[in-house]
Amino acid sequence: MPKLVVLSAGLTTRTYELNVEKTTVGRVEDNAFQIPEASVSSHHCEIILRGKEVVINDLNSTNGTFINGNQITGEAVLKPGQTLKLGQIEMRLEDGTTAPAPATAPASATAPAPQVAGASGLPMTPKRMMDHTSPIPTGVSLGDLEKGPLSGGFDSASKAFSKKSNKGNRTFIIVVGCIVAVLAGVIVFIAMSLKGHQ
Repeated sequence: MPKLVVLSAGLTTRTYELNVEKTTVGRVEDNAFQIPEASVSSHHCEIILRGKEVVINDLNSTNGTFINGNQITGEAVLKPGQTLKLGQIEMRLEDGTTAPAPATAPASATAPAPQVAGASGLPMTPKRMMDHTSPIPTGVSLGDLEKGPLSGGFDSASKAFSKKSNKGNRTFIIVVGCIVAVLAGVIVFIAMSLKGHQ
């Protein structure tokens, strides 16, 4: 019988046998396989048994569903030995006929398992875990750049990054204009003087 074995630190003892046609997976209690972790959506995906195939159906999760590192949209087949990642939780499909691969111990095997933290970085209480999905930070998107500066960042009134005035440019143009006018006047004066001496 196929089963999912959780690989993520702190949850490595969890397994789930796939013994019904459809299994819902998510953060909240009404799922058949509940994973109370903030990066997992309340109803993240469905696992469907179709004959000997195990099919994963993403339910428009916030942080995505991945098979062997490739994000899926809609349905995809999960094969024995492949990893399934929901948010930040990784698990492996085992078919029950092969011996499970040994789990590798993390570098700090003696350290206690980390507590699940919310977006604020504080340990989450069971109630806070159920309230919302915490998106996994992905960096700055092009859309964010088009919106302009973020609030709480640099002071927009700061002189260091304020737009420079055109006062220097205007002064330069006026000085060059005066010099050109004086030179034009001198040339006209010299031309008139030469014409008068002829």
